[in-house]
Formats: sequence, C-alpha cells, structure tokens
Amino acid sequence: MKENNYFTLSERTTLVSLYRTLLRGLGESLQANDTRLLKQHLKNAIESDALPRDNFGLHPIIKDMQTSLIVMDEMGMRRASVLAIMLHGCVQRSVLPMGEVKNLFGDDVATIINGLVRINQLYEKSPAIETENFRNLLLSFAEDMRVVLIMIADRVNLMRQIRDVEDEEGRLRVANEAAYLYAPLAHKLGLYKLKSELEDLSLKYTEKEMYYHIREKLNATKDARDRYIASFIGPIEEKLREAGLNFHIKGRTKSIHSIYQKMKKQKTTFEGIYDLFAIRVILDSAVEREKMECWQVYSIVTDMYQPNPKRLRDWLSVPKSNGYESLHITVLGPNNTWVEVQIRTERMDAIAERGLAAHWRYKGVKGESGLDEWLTSIREALEHSDGDDLKMMDQFKMDLYEDEVYVFTPKGDLFKLAKGATLLDFAFHIHTNVGSKCVGGRINGKNVTIRQKLNSGDTVEILTSNSQSPKTGWLDIATTSRAKTKIRQALKEISSRQAEFGKETFERKLKNRKFDYDEPVMMHLIKKMGFKEVNPFYQAIAEEKLDINDVVERYVAQLKYETDPLQRAAEEGPAKSADTFNLRPDEELQSRTHFNSDVLVIDRGLKGIDFTLAKCCNPIYGDEVFGFVTSGGGIKVHRCDCPNATQLRERFGYRIVKARWAGKNAGSQYEIRLRVVGNDDIGIVNNITSIISKEQHLMLRNISIDSYDGLFSGTLTVMVDDTSKLELLIKKLRTIKGVKQVSRS
Repeated sequence: MKENNYFTLSERTTLVSLYRTLLRGLGESLQANDTRLLKQHLKNAIESDALPRDNFGLHPIIKDMQTSLIVMDEMGMRRASVLAIMLHGCVQRSVLPMGEVKNLFGDDVATIINGLVRINQLYEKSPAIETENFRNLLLSFAEDMRVVLIMIADRVNLMRQIRDVEDEEGRLRVANEAAYLYAPLAHKLGLYKLKSELEDLSLKYTEKEMYYHIREKLNATKDARDRYIASFIGPIEEKLREAGLNFHIKGRTKSIHSIYQKMKKQKTTFEGIYDLFAIRVILDSAVEREKMECWQVYSIVTDMYQPNPKRLRDWLSVPKSNGYESLHITVLGPNNTWVEVQIRTERMDAIAERGLAAHWRYKGVKGESGLDEWLTSIREALEHSDGDDLKMMDQFKMDLYEDEVYVFTPKGDLFKLAKGATLLDFAFHIHTNVGSKCVGGRINGKNVTIRQKLNSGDTVEILTSNSQSPKTGWLDIATTSRAKTKIRQALKEISSRQAEFGKETFERKLKNRKFDYDEPVMMHLIKKMGFKEVNPFYQAIAEEKLDINDVVERYVAQLKYETDPLQRAAEEGPAKSADTFNLRPDEELQSRTHFNSDVLVIDRGLKGIDFTLAKCCNPIYGDEVFGFVTSGGGIKVHRCDCPNATQLRERFGYRIVKARWAGKNAGSQYEIRLRVVGNDDIGIVNNITSIISKEQHLMLRNISIDSYDGLFSGTLTVMVDDTSKLELLIKKLRTIKGVKQVSRS
C-alpha cells in the first residue's frame, strides 16, 4: 500500500517510461539478477520510508533514473555507475549494508556508492555546498573519476528539474554553484555539451531577463544565420567531395551564456557580436589518416577564404589534457564576416561532446594520464592545505579553467603546464627535489631566472644547487597549485627543523645554568614575548633574531615569578582594598545590553561575528541583507537589492552567506543617502530640512543641491534607526509641494 502512495499518477507514468529506456540502454551489461535485486532493495527502502523527497520536493527514484540516463547517454557509462546511482540512497539511509552491496553487485559498485554517499551527506542540509565543506567535497571528487562524472550528471538533471520550484533562494544557490563548480569541472573533463547546458541554465535562473533577451534575439536572426551558413559551406562541400573525403558539415550557434560573456567582455549589445556561430567539418577517417586529412581540409578552406593566422588553434599536434583534439581556424567569409571553422574526425567529435567517457568507446587510442595527474594534484593540495578555504576554492577554479602551455626538456620530453607557469613551476612539476634546489635555468639556450614565464614550444633546462632551499617569496613566483603546495610543504619542514634546533639550543643553555625546563612557564613566556605559536619563537632563536642569553634571563625571572609566591607578591605591589572596586552602574549595563541586541545573525544562527556594512548600498536595520565573505575572512553585509548583488552572486556565489537582523534596534543609527528631485521653488530646501529636524531619532548629516532649468536635484545624508523610520521619512518628503521624486541611493 505504501508503494502505491509513494508515486503520483504522473510519476508512475514517468517511472515506467524511464525504466524501459534504461533497460534498453544497459542491455547486456546487466548481470542475471541485477534488476530483480535492485527492485527488491528499492521496495524495502520505500516500505521503510528511507527515500524521502529532496529539498525541492523531487522524487528520489525518478531523479536517480533521470541522472542514470544522462550518465548512460552522454558519458557512455553502464552497469556499475547506474546501479550505484540507484542504490546509493538505500546505503546512505542504512537500509542496505555496504557489505551486502559488495557481495551482490561487486566492489566496483560499492566504490562508487561510497563516494556518492560522502557527497550526499554534505548536501543533506542545503541544496548548495557551504564554504567550510568545500574541501570535503573536493576530496570526495578526487577519490574516483566516475563519482565526478555522476555528480556533474546529477547537477545537470537537478538544474533541468528546478525550473518551476517555489524555493527561489535554493534555486539561486544551486545555479550559482553550477556555474562556479560544476560547469568548470565539465569543461576540465571535456564535457562541453553539458558544460554549456549548465552555464545556460545558470544564466536563465540568475539573470532571467538577459537570458530571454538573447534567446529572442537568436530566434529573430535564425533565418538570416541559416542562409549565411548555407552560402558559406556550399563551396567548401563541393571541394571536399572533389578531394574524395568522407565528411559532414554542421553550423553550431554559440551558447547563450557564451554570447552573454562576449557582450560583457566587449561591452557591446547583441548586435555588436558577429561570431554567433561556428562551422564544424567532421571527417569519417581511419585513425592512421586523421591528422593528414584534417590538414588537407585546412588547406582547402584557407585556399577559398582568407585565414587569420593569429586565430589558428592546433590541438591536433598536442591535444589538451582532457583529450580534446581539433583544429580551429578563423577565416574571412562572404560579406567580410569572420567565421570560425573547426576541423575534426568522428572520434575527436565524440570526445569533444562526451569528454573523458568517450575514450572508453575508443580504447587504446588515448590514455587518461593527464586527468589522473590533475586529480592527484587535487589530493596533494587538499592534504597539505594551510586551512584557507577561500584561497583554495579560488585556486581550484583557476586550475579548472586553465589554458595550457607545452614545453620540452633538452632530451625532447613534452610537459603540459598551466598558462602563465614560471620556470619555478616547471622545476616542481619535474620533481620536488629539483624544484627545492632550483636556482635558475636556460630557455632555448638563454639563461633566465626562476621568475621567467614559459611559452609553448620552449626548450627548458633547470639549473640546481645543493645550497639552495625554498624561500617564502617563492609562493609569489609560483602560479600552479602543485608548485605552491610543494613549496608550503618544504617551508613547513624547514621551519620545523629550525624550531627543533632552536629548542635544543635553548634547553642546553638552561642546563648549563642548572635550571630545569618547565613547559607551562615556557608557554607563558612565549605569549608574553608576543608569539602566538611555539615554532616561530624557537625559529627566531635559531635565526638569532632573539638573543638567547636574554631569553634565558627572562625565562629564569618567569620561573621565579610563578614558583615563588613572595617574589610574585613583591612584583605585583600592595593589594587593593575591596572598597576601591566599583561596580558599573546599572544604567550602563542596561545600555550596553540594549545596544548589543541590535545584531546580525550570520548564516545558521551564529551571532557576534565581526562584520562591516558595505558602502556601495549602505544597509540599515530592517533591510533584507546577505553576507559576503571577504578575502580577509571578514563579513561584509550588503542589501539584497544592492547594485553589486547580482555580480557577487554570479561570480562568487560560494562566498555568499545568509544574514538577518535580530533583536530590536534601539541606540544604533545608520547612514543613508536619499536623492530628491523637484521644482526649484523658493523655500523648498527649508521645507525639506524642517521636516527632518522635527523627526525624532533623525539627524541630517549633509545636504547637496544642484539647480538647473527650474528643477533641482539634491542628495541628503541622514542618520536613521531602521527601515520603518526611513519609509516614514520618505513618505513625508513626498508630501512637500514641488517634490517629484524621493529615492534611496
């Protein structure tokens, strides 16, 4: 009976359709008892109320089936991944033990489920990851490549399903996280189709008007675009057939998000964007003839249309680390319009559309070492992180979107690094010991410093010295997260060794003076001398920044002070009489308590966190607000309608935290600016200032008036208690004869 109530009528229809599609797609990859066992465990979970709907009210089983279809169709994964998606909820809710999963379905399914359960536990309380859980999320990702792919598919599915949900705030947070984390992940793994969909849907939810504006413009210009594409590719098709090549050509309109980014970057309207589409020539070639035939197409196209040599992108000779292979050229087509042409084979196109997963359909053609290396670097960075989550998140995003440079060793070995990498980055890329001892190098035979940036095609030789060791300043020279992680690790080891040497030196001096080492006394002395941690103190002794004899004298004095009551009493002086102590007046205590009730509650009920009010929007008590975590770790509070709010949410959604006013405001005033426009009548300024002066708990700080053509425009700076007082003031100002407009700026 419970199963009957578990699905609505429309959900039952959807379920049957999805189930049949999944079975057809999985085909022979399923084992004999897989479907029977899967049904049995899902039924048990339903009977136990173990599979609740998610934050948006979406049905868990249907949602998992939809995700499975994306994984199957877009990524080419089959049995293990689909079973893991369908069963992870049962394991997470303790209906199905992990040991039983291994016995019934195998280790492969259990491994994926383990990663999915860890990630879903992070998402249980909120539809988007909180900053402090970001590290755990990445660690889960780094465990198994399939977990990353499944989570991207799950996020694509979620973004498709939340179009009409009531939870606007939840949808906004999911959309921001999709743009910030999942789209770059899809980009890194070569899942360009899913990446574009995530970016487009994110734009649709966060900037709805702009999304539909661009979409309508694209629809309006579709016929003209189609005619141009047909006139452009007609002559090319004829020449390619004459050359005896097997191919097909298609025109691809750029994604809405891509067009929007170009509009912002070029500071232009839709009409100012000319490269709205790209032409793709896809060859049906044998693997051994791929490169030759791609370059043959390049020759034919550039013979017909003038190429722009600066816009040639050759990913045939050296593919991207995510496996992407293609030849991109930009040529001058009819009507003097620049057109991008992409040349690739069927195999390359499958990899471009489906990324890493497509390699499994072309086994033996390419390896996945670049991505394994990237995931390894994530694990290393997380294991040796210095605890700065925000810095780590920004670095992670930068690594996801990195362009690449390709350099050679003198022996001819090829290495890929992020664009902007320095000689020092390359040294650490080769080996930690090489990086730690690097003193410079030679690029194309010319001596260079460790700061020298690398360019594709450079031949790089590293010079080392045994007397060299990592320096703190190297962190500013290195640009890759791998090099930075290795440098921090080396600096910590050096610091630890120096501190150990400093401590041994100090203890030896004490022993010579016949004094014992007392840990609590030492801790008090270290704090007294202004050091927050032990290691920097002993390091300062080792580096002779502190005079060890002076430290010993101060230790002896501290030891006597703490172990000899008479000595301590003498240093503290005569005790004060009890009647000299005065309690703070009740009024003052009440006043302070009264003032402190005017606070912000940051995120989930955390009070007393340091915050500042943003100058761009001047929030006051009563405004709807949100918090923004600054690079320094503090919180800046903005109004929800702040002019910068949209951009902050789009670019830095992971730094946004909830905030609300709590308690009653009494005693605190906030600065706001009002813009007043009206007729330039005699005495109107007096009328404005008169109203403000009559209001209690209001103070006029500044007034600035400009007059022209019988109109005036003025800016008032006023101190108010809260939004209710502000609204009352605005209402009264609007009643003044001659005032046309009053608005908060």
